[in-house]
Amino acid sequence: MATTYDALLVVSFGGPERREDVLPFLENVLRGRNVPHERVLEVAEHYYHCGGVSPINAQNRALIAALEEELAAAGMKLPIYFGNRNWRPLLPDTLRQMRTEGVKRAIAFFTSAFSSYSGCRQYRENIAAAQEAVGEGAPQIDRLRMFFNHPGFIEPMIERVAAALGQVPPERRQQAQVLFSAHSIPLAMAQNCDYETQFREASRLVAEGAGHVNWRLVYQSRSGPPTQPWLEPDVLTAIEELAQGGATKDVVVVPIGFISDHMEVLYDLDEEARRKAADVGLHFVRAGTVGTHPRFVRMIRELVVERMADNPQRFALGALGPSHDVCPTDCCRYDPRRPA
Repeated sequence: MATTYDALLVVSFGGPERREDVLPFLENVLRGRNVPHERVLEVAEHYYHCGGVSPINAQNRALIAALEEELAAAGMKLPIYFGNRNWRPLLPDTLRQMRTEGVKRAIAFFTSAFSSYSGCRQYRENIAAAQEAVGEGAPQIDRLRMFFNHPGFIEPMIERVAAALGQVPPERRQQAQVLFSAHSIPLAMAQNCDYETQFREASRLVAEGAGHVNWRLVYQSRSGPPTQPWLEPDVLTAIEELAQGGATKDVVVVPIGFISDHMEVLYDLDEEARRKAADVGLHFVRAGTVGTHPRFVRMIRELVVERMADNPQRFALGALGPSHDVCPTDCCRYDPRRPA
C-alpha cells in the first residue's frame, strides 16, 4: 500500500573515528554476547592498524551525499538522516533530531543486503528502542525491503567481478576460482532466516552475469566462541584448500556480503586473506563493493519510490522474487545470549 514519507533514514553498523573510541565501540557491539576477551583485543588491533578509525562512517556519508544528489535530480524533496547501531551518530540522537525537525514518518534503508537477525531484525529492534528512548513524538519508521536480488545491486557487482577477473592473465582466467564472501553468522541464527539462500542466489546471479562458472561461497569475520558453530567454510580455509587442489593459480574474492570497503573488507580480506594467498602461492585479487556506484544509488531511490507508489514496479532478478516490505512477527528470530 502506498505511503507518504517525509524523510529517509540510513541505518548502519557504526564504527570508531578515533583511537580512544575503539574499545568503547567494541563494548557496544559485543554487549550481551559471549565473545572471549582475547578476541575483543584481537579485533581492536585491526582498528589500531588503521589508526583507530573505521572507514564505515565516511563511506556512509559519501553514500548519503550521492543519494542526496540522486533524489534532488529526480525532484524528490526528502531529507536524509543517518543513524548507527553501535557508534555516533547513534539512532536515539538521530531520532531526537528528526523529531525536533518535524519528521513524522520516515523510511529506513539498512546497509545490509541479506536477511538475518543482525542484518535486519536487530536494526528494527534498535529503532524500536530508540523510539522508546525518544518518547512522545518519536517518528514512525518503516524499512525498505532487502535488496539482495535487486538489479541495482546485482548489476554493479557484475561489473566489479568482471573488473577483478580482468586482473587475471587471460590464459588463466577461466580456471580462476571466484570466492563470494559474506560475514559468517552462528548456525542458530542462520537456521531462522534466509541469509544463506539469499547469499547463494545473489552470488549465482552475479557469477552468471559475469560469465564465470568456477565459484563457491565462503564466510569471514566470525567473532563467536570456538564452541559455537558458525557458517563455514572460512575464506582462509578455502584459500588453503584451493592451493592444495592445484587446479588454479588465481583466486578472486568478492565481498558481496558488504556494500562498502569497511574494516571487515580492508583487514580480513585485503590483509589476512591476501597474506594467506601469498603464503600458499596463489595470485590474489579482491573485487570491489558497490559503494557509491550510480546504479546502486539509483536503486535506493527506486526502493523509496516503490513504497510511495500506488502500483509500484518491484524489481528483482532470479526465481526468489522481491523480498517482503513488512517483516512477519517471527522473522529472523534469534537470541544472541542463548548458549550454543
